[in-house]
Amino acid sequence: MTTSPATPARPEHPADPARPADPDRPSQPGVDVPDHRGRTGLDQVGRDLARNPDVVVRDVELTSTGWHVLRRTTFDLRGRDGRWTTQQRETYDRGDGATILLYDAERGTVLLTRQFRFPAYVNGHPDGMLVETGGGLLDPDDAGDATAAIRREAEEELGVRVGEVTPVFAVYMSPGSVTERVHFFAAPYTVDDRVGPGGGLEEEGKDIEVLEVDHEEARQMIRDGRVVDGKTIMLLQWAALDGPFAPRGPERDTPAG
Repeated sequence: MTTSPATPARPEHPADPARPADPDRPSQPGVDVPDHRGRTGLDQVGRDLARNPDVVVRDVELTSTGWHVLRRTTFDLRGRDGRWTTQQRETYDRGDGATILLYDAERGTVLLTRQFRFPAYVNGHPDGMLVETGGGLLDPDDAGDATAAIRREAEEELGVRVGEVTPVFAVYMSPGSVTERVHFFAAPYTVDDRVGPGGGLEEEGKDIEVLEVDHEEARQMIRDGRVVDGKTIMLLQWAALDGPFAPRGPERDTPAG
């Protein structure tokens, strides 16, 4: 009779759901005293995760609190071979976001933005001026309502008061290090829906140019490198394959010649 090898036991050290107070440890903003945004307890995020039996969170360290939060988490992970290993990962928490493709199916146009993005500029983009779909981060007042957030962003950035919006998908854009999940939307617009110039809020340092582009030209901008933003490419491709500019009827299933 043969027996299966025993599954290695989980490492025997207790989880650390809450680091005990150390009277000699100086106070840390964002942990036990408010940071510049009034937040505390930022080192508690993720300690109570229990949805996956193959992951046990051991410790969470707060390494930076700027506008957003950087954490280093120590956890045990059981691999496919049953062995447990202890690993560390740094995660950047900037909240969740939302983005929207506004389209006029009758005229065949989409509304996009152009604005300066320093991270792209410092990483090789010629001038840092990226063409994108409109969008932004969810605010605390949104209470997780991505639809409310994208309505606000559409009016602030694109100058359009949208009606009914269509959820397209919700995607983790950089799951190896960034916690953000982006909610993708689409909505029709007409000339009459444009209630302002857009451009973003000046007090937030926004200086956004609004572009109305033919949808075929927008896809050509992907091909020739004028559009290099991931969320924008995804929404433009969705619009061409399954959205407002997708082929209808028998033409949809006809291979391109």
